Amino acid sequence: MILLFVLSLYLTFGSVQNQGSSQDAFIIQYLERRLVQMEERLNQCEQNSLSITQKTYDLSSEIRSYQSTLGILRSEMESQMDSMSARVDRVEGELEYLENKIPTQSDIEMEEALLEQQIKAAELEQIKTKAKLNVDNDCSTALRQIKSLKIVKKSGDPNGSWFKDPSEGSAKVYLLSGMRNDTVLEFSSLENFTKTSSSPAKVVRLPFFWSGTGHVVYNGFLYYHKADTPNQILKVDLLNGTVVDSTLLPGAGRLPVYSLNPNTFLDMAVDELGLWVIHADPEYGGNLVITKLEIGTLSVEYTWDTQCRSRDAEGAFLMCGTLYVVYNTHFGGRSTIQCLYDIHDTIHSNESPVMFFPKRYTSHSSIHYHPGDKQLYAWDDGYQTVYKVETRSSDKTVAE
Repeated sequence: MILLFVLSLYLTFGSVQNQGSSQDAFIIQYLERRLVQMEERLNQCEQNSLSITQKTYDLSSEIRSYQSTLGILRSEMESQMDSMSARVDRVEGELEYLENKIPTQSDIEMEEALLEQQIKAAELEQIKTKAKLNVDNDCSTALRQIKSLKIVKKSGDPNGSWFKDPSEGSAKVYLLSGMRNDTVLEFSSLENFTKTSSSPAKVVRLPFFWSGTGHVVYNGFLYYHKADTPNQILKVDLLNGTVVDSTLLPGAGRLPVYSLNPNTFLDMAVDELGLWVIHADPEYGGNLVITKLEIGTLSVEYTWDTQCRSRDAEGAFLMCGTLYVVYNTHFGGRSTIQCLYDIHDTIHSNESPVMFFPKRYTSHSSIHYHPGDKQLYAWDDGYQTVYKVETRSSDKTVAE
């Protein structure tokens, strides 16, 4: 019995000891896991602390930068305030001076009357000028449509100008190749010009280079924009190549006359009324301005501001005192007439339909109207082209 009791105690003690060892191991493992988790959290806290410290430093640097900028702005503002104060003082002084110099009411009335007389005189002079144009040139031809085209020849550079002398009895054809040159080729007739093997009847060397493509010939004289000058127009006798007259066109030459032809600043034109110059005025929104010149002396007869823009324009021509502006795209396409200006105020652009050139991709560097045969002579990427047009007179239509 005693032996059995002792054996039972031994077994019971051993079982209890084994159970205690298992619990201790579990507790140790649990504590180790908790320590690892705490260590990870401490590391995360340390990283967050470093990040916050860096952000705080960056923010303080940015604030210091703003403070520096504010300091500069404050100095500039103080300087501007000082300048403004000085200006105010100066204006006050000028006002005080003007108050002492203001004329009496009678002087003002006399000046107003004189100004009114001057305005009336200027208006009367304008009416006389327009009336003179109407009396001397009874012209009622207007463009109806552009009917067809004919490629006459391919000659010269991609850019240039060609035309016939519109003076009565002349059949001569002139070719001026390039944007800057001094050589004029003269042909006796259009038939002679179209012959591939024909040589020009005459080669004229000009005393000065031309600029752009806006030249014209009338009665044996060449009118062109002198190169390296903003607005000087020369009149050259083609018989001997000498300059017989010149003029400076006021306000011209500061802007290309057509944005799609940036090398042409003055565009000459001849119609039934005489000699014209077209240019773009930057002070008038870049719109086109037309000036009537006296063909003998090159003196300015009258100037008209038009509503036709130079942007996206490639050329223009005049017919009986009406300006027709041709527009296109930078990539070349079907040219259209979208704006016109009539000096007699009988044709209005907003009442006229858009006129299309014949279906063909074009890029005109010059377009000239011949008042005799009423055709357009154009230079299209090296091709000399003639456009037949249809005109109208009042309610009648005339096919050319």
